[in-house]
Amino acid sequence: MRGCKKPAMIEINGEEAEKLIERIRAGELDDSDNRLLEELIKGFLWLNEILTDKKVTISRLKRLLFGAKTEKSEELIKARRSGEVESGASSQFLEGGSPKNDKKREGHGRHGVSDYPGAEKIEVRHPDRKVGEVCPDCGKGKLYELTDRGFNLRLKGSVPIRAEVYSLQKLRCKVCGKLYSSNLPPEAGDKKYDERAGSILAVLKYGSGMPFYRLEKFQENNGVPLPASSQWEIVKALGDHLKPVYQELLYTGAQGELIHNDDTTVKILELIKENKKFRGDRGGRKGMFTTGILSKVENHQIALFFSGRKHAGENLCKLLQRRKSCLSPPIQMCDALSRNTPDELATILANCMSHARRQFVDLLETFPEQSIYVIEQLAEVYKNDSISKMQNMTPRQRLLFHQKKSKPVMDELENWFDEQFDEKKIEPNSSLGNAIKYMKRHWHELTLFLRVEEAPLDNNILEQSLKIVIMNRKNAYFYKTLNGAKTGDIFMSIIQTCRLENVNVFEYLTQLQKYIEHVNGNPSRWLPWNYKNTMIQENLN
Repeated sequence: MRGCKKPAMIEINGEEAEKLIERIRAGELDDSDNRLLEELIKGFLWLNEILTDKKVTISRLKRLLFGAKTEKSEELIKARRSGEVESGASSQFLEGGSPKNDKKREGHGRHGVSDYPGAEKIEVRHPDRKVGEVCPDCGKGKLYELTDRGFNLRLKGSVPIRAEVYSLQKLRCKVCGKLYSSNLPPEAGDKKYDERAGSILAVLKYGSGMPFYRLEKFQENNGVPLPASSQWEIVKALGDHLKPVYQELLYTGAQGELIHNDDTTVKILELIKENKKFRGDRGGRKGMFTTGILSKVENHQIALFFSGRKHAGENLCKLLQRRKSCLSPPIQMCDALSRNTPDELATILANCMSHARRQFVDLLETFPEQSIYVIEQLAEVYKNDSISKMQNMTPRQRLLFHQKKSKPVMDELENWFDEQFDEKKIEPNSSLGNAIKYMKRHWHELTLFLRVEEAPLDNNILEQSLKIVIMNRKNAYFYKTLNGAKTGDIFMSIIQTCRLENVNVFEYLTQLQKYIEHVNGNPSRWLPWNYKNTMIQENLN
């Protein structure tokens, strides 16, 4: 069974394994035992294939099983030279980052008052003294207020959804029986669940990975019960209200000059049931994916997510159908998988340098000298990119800078690749040979940053945004229906876009609900980066 896919993780302890063996010997296996055995056999075949594959090193196997701890250039190289691959040396230049200052700044780890923009501001006046009165100490001067105020911070806990019970007094006349009842105060509002309730539920569920059932237990334990079904009804209604803004984000994102895209897996029970129903039908796609698309539009970044059976290229193609015909094709950054590119619409394709580099990271133990050389060459390119960001270069300046500093490095690397094959220094079909052939095969797309303004080096920014999807998958495991997945896409798109734009997503969702009629009338004026100006212009509090 060559080409086995990585199987699902099976958790079975020694005692359970012994009992399974006893049932096998007794011939008393049930359906669950058969499924377990099937998964165990698949796991064994996959692991056996990995271990016998000459292209796989111990370091790659560890990364496949447990994930990588670090891929920073200097940490990897120093660790390799010290004989400890997982060592933690500091790195001066990170991929796509900036130089690290080894000196720990004073007071690091503490937050000042300015770091709490969402805190409630409470003014405390002096209890005995007022501005303008005579100083009681000297009896001559008058008191005035200093602009340098004193601040004290207090953090107080609260249940995510708290309840308020208004006890309405009722009075009745003893003679005529007339009933008088007090009315709810204005601050009570006219809804059982206010706007903030929907906002916090959405942020907890889709922004922080808090499953409904877990919050249900937490609320119940704190005396404010809120069933998971009620939570879903609240966020579903809010998701419906947000559709105009989401559609506007789709339209705006389609106009981007730079678009990143990639896939990650997702589980949708409704589609899994379809797979089981049509198990005998070998046609059709069985996989489920969440596509992440990050579009740069002028100075703004928009994150979009799409869950279902379509691959990243298909979802990108559907998005670009909203693009204005007068615009030139966008730069597209993705890895080299063919399913990431749209078949029907043209893009200026760039491939991810991190994916190419990672193959040499996996080979540090087997081919240390060659791998270190490649990693160090690419580190120079990333260093140059970091310098361009620190100096706030324009796209044109960045391109010229890379052509001057990075092109000689990449040319030297390309010549080195050719030498390895021409002089027969390595076996073309070895793991190192395959890593080199991958870079040579995609060299044009990997080096687009040397020819086109604003072309990025890698797809790391999107992979970071996809963590919101992975976090929800790890905590909630699956969506029940495709409709639920679509609701999740709406919230994660808006939440991640707000994070990229440094916008308070809780406040943003709350304001959208308060002024939903204004939002529906002109959603383009209620995007994360312009809604505050819209509120000021329309005199909305």
